[in-house]
Amino acid sequence: MNTKEIGAAGEKYAAEYLKKKNYEILQMNFSCRYGEIDIVARDRKNIVFIEVKTRRSTNYGKGMEAVNYNKQQKIKKVALYYLKGNSPGFYDIRFDVIDILIVDEYIVEIEHIENAF
Repeated sequence: MNTKEIGAAGEKYAAEYLKKKNYEILQMNFSCRYGEIDIVARDRKNIVFIEVKTRRSTNYGKGMEAVNYNKQQKIKKVALYYLKGNSPGFYDIRFDVIDILIVDEYIVEIEHIENAF
C-alpha cells in the first residue's frame, strides 16, 4: 500500500471505530480553500472535527505527533468554514485525533484522543 492508500484505509477504520462508539459521521474528507478535515462527526450534542493519522510503524514516532501547532490552526480554520456553511445547532465543538498503527494490513492499535487541542 502506498501512503494515500494507507491514509484512506486509516480513515475508513476510524469511521468504523467511531460508529461503534455511537458517533454519527456527518462528512468524510471535508475540504475547502483552507485545507481538509478527515472526519466531521456528531457525538451526542457535540460536533467533532477529527484528524486521522495512520502509520505503518513507529520508527518516526506516532502519527499524532504530526498534529503540531500549525496543523491545529489549519484544522481550526477549516472547522470554522464548515460551521459557517453547516450551522448544525450543536452545543459544543471538539477537536480529536485518532492515531492508527497498521502492520501487514492489520490494525494493531487505535488510539483516540478526545479534546486533543
